[in-house]
Amino acid sequence: MSYPQIFRVRQTFEAPCIEDVAATTQSELSRLHLGDRIGPNQQVAITAGSRGIANIHLIIKAVVEHLKSLGAQPFIVPAMGSHGGATAQGQSKLIESYGITEEFCGCPIRSSMETTVICHAKEGFPVHFDKYALAADHLVVINRVKPHTGFVGDIESGLMKMMLIGLGKHEGAKIYHRAIINHSFGQIVHSVAREVLSRCRVLFGLAVVENAYDQTALIRAVEPQEFEDRERELLILAKQWMPRLPFNTADILIVDEIGKNISGTGMDTNVIGRKYNDHAAIENEWPKCRRIIVRGLTQATHGNANGIGMSEFCRTRAIEQMDRKSTRLNSLTAGHPTAAMLPLDYPTDRECLDAALSTIGLVEPPDTRLMWIHNTLDIAEVECSISYLPEVESRRDLEILVPPRSLPFDAEGNLPDEN
Repeated sequence: MSYPQIFRVRQTFEAPCIEDVAATTQSELSRLHLGDRIGPNQQVAITAGSRGIANIHLIIKAVVEHLKSLGAQPFIVPAMGSHGGATAQGQSKLIESYGITEEFCGCPIRSSMETTVICHAKEGFPVHFDKYALAADHLVVINRVKPHTGFVGDIESGLMKMMLIGLGKHEGAKIYHRAIINHSFGQIVHSVAREVLSRCRVLFGLAVVENAYDQTALIRAVEPQEFEDRERELLILAKQWMPRLPFNTADILIVDEIGKNISGTGMDTNVIGRKYNDHAAIENEWPKCRRIIVRGLTQATHGNANGIGMSEFCRTRAIEQMDRKSTRLNSLTAGHPTAAMLPLDYPTDRECLDAALSTIGLVEPPDTRLMWIHNTLDIAEVECSISYLPEVESRRDLEILVPPRSLPFDAEGNLPDEN
C-alpha cells in the first residue's frame, strides 16, 4: 500500500510562562497572611493528585516550606479517587513518580483509601472524605484548572473537583460519578464541594494553569470563600491557553502514547475532539478525527490504559502494557466503561495504518489527511501529511521544520518512538 508523505510543523501558541515556580508560589502564599490562622505545630494536609502537572513537585515543596516557616507541621495526602489501582501504596508510588517524595518535599506522605462519611449531600448520597485530611487542623487543596474531558460547565476540573473525586478516594469517586449520571456534573461538584468547604477546615487553595507547551503559566492562591469565583475566571484562561491540533479535520490521528499523567482519559478529549462521543466529534465539536491509532502507554501511567477505548486501532504492545485490573477499575469508577474497551490491535504500526486506511472512505492513501503526535500534551510540533501543505503555507502560526518525506518505517514496519 502507498502512504502519504509527511512533513513536520511547529505551532505558535500564546504562552505566558512562570520562570521561578517556587518563588511565585511563595509570593502567592504570602498574600494570604496565613500566620494569622495557623497555630504552632498544627497539622496541615496538602493534596497531591494523579495528573502530570508541570513542576508540581516544586510547587508542593514550596508550600511545605512556607507552612513550616509559620510553625505548622505539613504532610501530603495522595488525592486521586481510584487511581494507583485504588490502593494506598499504589497512590503513594504514583505521586513519587512525579518527584513528590518525603525526602524532596521535606514532610511525610500519609496515604490511605479509608474515608469518613462527613454528611449526606442534599441529593441524598454520602459525602466521603480522606481520613488523614479530615483529621488535620487545616487542608490545602492544590490542582490544575483545565477543561474537563467529559463535562462542560462554568467549573470543570480544578480545586472544586479535587475536593470531590480526589479527597473522596475510591468510595467517594464511585458514588459521585453515579450521582452525576442522575443529576449533572455541575450540580454534584457544587453540592459536594460546598459541604467540604463548610466542614473540612480548608485553609486555602492553590490553582495552577498551564500553557499550550505544558509549562506553568499561572499560580493563584485562593481563599476558600473564593473557590467558585476564581475557578470560573481561571477556566476561561485555561481554555484560551490550552494546546490544539493545527487542523480541524483528520482522516487519521496517530498518537504515540496515552496515560493518566497526560489526561484523565489517557488522551485529552478536548484535543482529539471526542468529549461527548468516544468515536466521533459531535456537530459543533472540533477537531473531527475519523480514526485514531494509539501506539503505546506512558511509563508514568503504570499500566492504566483508561481511554484506549476511544481509539479504533492500536499497536498490540499497548494492550500488552496494560494493567487490565486498574484500567477497568478506573473506567468503572468514572462511569465510563467504554474507555477501557479494546480497539483492533496489530503488531506493527504499518499494519495499524493499513487497517485504518481501509476505513476512511474513498480518499486515496497518498491523499490522506494524517496527523501524528507524541501525546495530547505535547503538540507544539506535529507531523502532518502533505494534504495539509497548502493550508500551512497560508498560515503565519505554523512553521515547516522538516520538508515532506516518506513515513519512517523501520524494517519491522514500525515508526520511531521518539516523535
